[in-house]
Amino acid sequence: MKFSVWPDMSHAPSEVLDTARWAEATGWYGIWYADHYMPNTGSEALQPGDTHECWAMLPAIAAVTDRIRVGSLVAPTSVHHPAVLANRASTIDHISNGRMVLGLGAGWQINEHHAYGIELEPPKQRVDRFDEAIQIVRSMLAGPNTTFDGSVYTITNAPCDPAPIQSPLPILVGTGSPRMLRITARHADEWNTWGNIAMASTRRDAFTAACESVGREAASMWTSVQALVMLSDDAAAVEAALSGPMGQRMIAGSASRLVDEMGRYTELGFDEFIVPDWNLGATASARRESLERFRSDVIDQLS
Repeated sequence: MKFSVWPDMSHAPSEVLDTARWAEATGWYGIWYADHYMPNTGSEALQPGDTHECWAMLPAIAAVTDRIRVGSLVAPTSVHHPAVLANRASTIDHISNGRMVLGLGAGWQINEHHAYGIELEPPKQRVDRFDEAIQIVRSMLAGPNTTFDGSVYTITNAPCDPAPIQSPLPILVGTGSPRMLRITARHADEWNTWGNIAMASTRRDAFTAACESVGREAASMWTSVQALVMLSDDAAAVEAALSGPMGQRMIAGSASRLVDEMGRYTELGFDEFIVPDWNLGATASARRESLERFRSDVIDQLS
């Protein structure tokens, strides 16, 4: 299994770039960055908080690294036009010399859509939009020109020049709903999900069923999973964290327990585990120390 880091959007760009350099130097596989514009509140309400923009950060991350994969986790097609996404991804693929992964989703965050006057369509219409968008992106990245006449988008002989270095440039979709999973199986190269072992197992079963329904071998797609990580020998603190609101999206416990958890993710068929750094400390130095400990006490112990 490969391991990647997901820096929070609130961190100073200098810290994120330093994390990317460190991750590359210590053998991590990728750096992921979320595509949002404000902290999520679950409603139209706003909450103050620094939120650095994904499509400004990804080229910077690509420019200060040489090997590590860089990608969006994930870009909402409710916000971005597919032709714009394709051209952005291709350019970052050139900046990175072939290391870009374009992560896509249908969009979901209520307050950013409301604040910026971007319609958050009902689920069916939103997925209809996504279905057309991913086909356009896939075609434009494959080149040479794309014409598409759909119910949402119409583009005519549209170029994406220069073409990406990678052929194909990987498209990842982060999703869990049945129809979105079928679209992912038809058009994407990679699938991403959240969850502890129980949640990830259920979602993995749904992904496999979606692949079977469209005649795609699930094993032909790279799959990644992320969960908040809490490395601690404090049984009470671990239990409190796992019973909290993020419990289904967290793994917690001693180093030996987390080593075992990584083995279970591998058994489920996941290729990549992504570590968000959002809960790993209140300062840059604390977050780095937590990542270093996870690297030495968990990753380095895997056979």
